Amino acid sequence: MEKLKNYIYGEWVEGTGNGMPLYNAVTGEQVAVSDTEGLNFEQALDYGRTVGYKNLSSMTFYDRGEMLKKVALYLLERKKKYYELSYKTGATHADSWVDIEGGFGTFFTYSGLAKRMLPNTPFWVDGETQKISANGTFLGTHILTPSEGVSIQINAYNFPVWGMLEKLSTSLLAGVPSIVKPSPYGSYLTNAVFQDMIESGVLPEGALQLVCGEPGNILDYVQDGDSVLFTGSANTGRKLKSMPSIAGNAVRFNMEADSLNCSILGLDAKPGTPEFDLFIKEVRTEMTTKAGQKCTAIRRIIVPEHLIGDVQNALSKALDQTKIGNPLSRETRMGSLVGKQQYDEVVRKVNILKSETELVYDGKHELIDADYDNGAFMSPKLFLNDKPFEKNISHDVEAFGPVSTLMPYKDAEEAAALAKRGKGSLVGSIISHDEKFIAETSWKMASQHGRIFVLNRDNAKESTGHGSPLPTLMHGGPGRAGGGEEMGGLNGLHFFLQKTAIQGSPDVLTAITKVYQQGAEKKYADKHPFQKYFEDVEVGDSLETAGRTVTDADIVNFSNVSWDHFYAHTDATSLTGTIFDKTVAHGYFILSAAAGLFVSGKKGPVIANYGLENCSFFKPVYAGDTITVYLTAKEKINRGVKGRNIPSGVVKWLVEVVNQREEVVCVATILTLVAKHSPFIDLNVKNVQKILGGLTETTSLNWGKMSPQQMIEHLEHGVLVSLGEPEADKCFTPEEQLEKWQDSLYNHRKMPKDFPAPFLAEDETLLELKHKNLEAAKQSFLDNLKRFSVYYKENSQAEHMNFVFGKLNKEMWELMHKKHFTHHFEQFGLI
Repeated sequence: MEKLKNYIYGEWVEGTGNGMPLYNAVTGEQVAVSDTEGLNFEQALDYGRTVGYKNLSSMTFYDRGEMLKKVALYLLERKKKYYELSYKTGATHADSWVDIEGGFGTFFTYSGLAKRMLPNTPFWVDGETQKISANGTFLGTHILTPSEGVSIQINAYNFPVWGMLEKLSTSLLAGVPSIVKPSPYGSYLTNAVFQDMIESGVLPEGALQLVCGEPGNILDYVQDGDSVLFTGSANTGRKLKSMPSIAGNAVRFNMEADSLNCSILGLDAKPGTPEFDLFIKEVRTEMTTKAGQKCTAIRRIIVPEHLIGDVQNALSKALDQTKIGNPLSRETRMGSLVGKQQYDEVVRKVNILKSETELVYDGKHELIDADYDNGAFMSPKLFLNDKPFEKNISHDVEAFGPVSTLMPYKDAEEAAALAKRGKGSLVGSIISHDEKFIAETSWKMASQHGRIFVLNRDNAKESTGHGSPLPTLMHGGPGRAGGGEEMGGLNGLHFFLQKTAIQGSPDVLTAITKVYQQGAEKKYADKHPFQKYFEDVEVGDSLETAGRTVTDADIVNFSNVSWDHFYAHTDATSLTGTIFDKTVAHGYFILSAAAGLFVSGKKGPVIANYGLENCSFFKPVYAGDTITVYLTAKEKINRGVKGRNIPSGVVKWLVEVVNQREEVVCVATILTLVAKHSPFIDLNVKNVQKILGGLTETTSLNWGKMSPQQMIEHLEHGVLVSLGEPEADKCFTPEEQLEKWQDSLYNHRKMPKDFPAPFLAEDETLLELKHKNLEAAKQSFLDNLKRFSVYYKENSQAEHMNFVFGKLNKEMWELMHKKHFTHHFEQFGLI
């Protein structure tokens, strides 16, 4: 039987013991063996702290975000084999989708957050700068850097893929190397995904290690700077947290434990209402998804006392319709528990619940293409606790399977009180259309819940469900739920980051943070900052504008244009008792006038105004005052661009407006989209002619089989096609892929060297030569390039077919030619 290998200190290592056999939860057949005996855990931790930390922490947040995306794309292409393994854990296709593609989705989400919101530096400036001296020569701020250590991540058996990727999304993005320790059950699936993550070649050396099997004494070797993330039972978590190596050192510990989550049916949600039907559907889903093996599953069903019978009947009928059996059958809606050991544990807990509460539904015991002897199957079980304020087992004991308990309440006060008797939950839901009931109940139960999910007819179509943690929202909960926090958007990174206060002069803080601080030295140059590409803009680049004297006519005209006739701008007789001496210029006029002073009218790399932040007005500006603007590049944010957008970054500019007395009247931060340098040549005919001057009949190729003249005539043919001479009659790219191909014209990725033309047979030559020699071919090519420029000036709306990219307009043809010319000029070493 195959023994799962562990990946430590950069190599795949097999354990030296007999290991633990792992079984198919559906058929009982052995799948693999997990074994960690003989592994040097101390060496593994040291390898992560040294090699892994050095490589990951030196990357920028932006680059780590790009890394997550590349890994997720690599895994997505191989998802079919993960599903085949997931079925062996007892998971249905729907269960597997949540685990597998939900995990990939978490990587994609964090990649997007990083590329939109995090800096292209290995550190992260957190919060605003604090002015801590009267004259502003002494400032303070905070930076976040990767915690210097390794993170050990101990995961539960219910989500072999998502459980790993959910934790790695934040640790890898934060720059902290990790050792993943999945539960042995289902670890063959974790192992397969992990192998592909390593095989992708995207992750730096030492970033990840994998221990498949028993954890042994790995936690004995944690030390200051390390972290432990644990998902599992609260009892085990508390034991780990109290270990001397963890409690006695500065080791960060995060626990996400199972919890007795509840769902509350509102007093208004009577049978026949949309909310009643939604409630039944939601409870059934949470009882049966993953066979109830979810830390967010509904364990306590809190229902108005007069509706207990209605809910019991409706839920029993709904559960009757849930077919149980082999996940490979299309009819199956609920699979098995992950194994016989877990089945025995759930039965033990069910018997404890029976000691105090009544089992009112035990499900149908029919299985599809499976049997109870070999598989770990269990029918859904519904209990009734008729006195939930007296009988406490329902609030204390969790059967981690398709098991839940009904309990009655009288009013919102009681509903919230019952919700809190779980002593800390990951999630509680309220299903109601009564906003007053929802508001009163939610804030009263919030202190004992990590998330509150409200469902009704208004959001049902787009709701993600009671049991679905989302990457952008915190996952965790107080008390029994572990007191930990995971994900939550960028907040999820803070667990892995060290926050450090930085104090110094404006120049020093600018140098450290790479963010311009008011009062730091400005860098003036003849070139307008808006004429610089994103890569060329430097923090501190500045412009001092000419002055503009504000007139009464400006104030009147702005009032008429904006329709802002606020009395302070228009009625001098109403100013008694105000802060104004006379009619004052609008704040937004000052900002608009400032923009008029600092923008460059000439077309350049600045694409668009992207936003405005932190605008403040400090002193009134009256007619007769003269304003001047100081514009300074404050911060640069690299930006991922999708679709048909020009590759660009965001530059934040500090705008300081002063009056004739050099008093600051307005400060704002404006954001602009600034284009990045294109790696492709410009289509300027003189530029192309100069490049072609280096091409001769003897010029050698870097790749491919073309002769120099064939290459020039090939490019000329492309230009003629873009003029409709001849009009291409067919595009060889399938329709469903065409948009993706056209979008690719806008990015800065070069054409692949080995790109096979889809319209040519392998042995077919490109074109028969039509010019007498290379020089004649060059001249004809340049002549047609001139024609291309004139043609699209005269026919700006023209479109012509391309064999690969479909019908293209002027902009697309220009982009295509730039990429195409560059590709072939590099082929012959001309650029």
